[in-house]
Amino acid sequence: MAKKYDSLAHTKYYTRYHIVFTPKYRRKVIYNQLRKDIIGYFKKLCAYKGVEIIEGHMMPDHVHMLVSIPPKMSVSSFMGYLKGKSAMMIFEYHANLKYKYGNRHFWADGYYVSTVGLNEATVRKYIRDQEKDDIAKDKLSVKEYEDPFGEDKEVRKPNQNKK
Repeated sequence: MAKKYDSLAHTKYYTRYHIVFTPKYRRKVIYNQLRKDIIGYFKKLCAYKGVEIIEGHMMPDHVHMLVSIPPKMSVSSFMGYLKGKSAMMIFEYHANLKYKYGNRHFWADGYYVSTVGLNEATVRKYIRDQEKDDIAKDKLSVKEYEDPFGEDKEVRKPNQNKK
């Protein structure tokens, strides 16, 4: 993993999703030429939306993808786009599949998604050391302001002067 994060105009992000989805009725149709074409469709569609395919594997009856989706796009909208447009492309270039699937329904409803994040120990260390890093970079000064609620030596407690 060469890059630690991705970026948009005003955002740095590290979003990785493991996605699994299947053809309708889990038919074993992802073979040979169809497999190569579907890979090409996925690459083209992901590049158009700015989604990076990190890993991908096509089994005969399901697809595994590890993708980085920008935070401006939800996972569900991306999956609707990917499955819908790829089904249209598959039926456009492989007309014989229309008889098996009918009415352009190539992918089954639904999908599995899981987030893939940083190691928990790394996040804890980052949170613990964040203030130290900021102080070192002069972005944060602990002694910049006096505590207005701290003890003041001149303030007398009530009943202190009575004898």
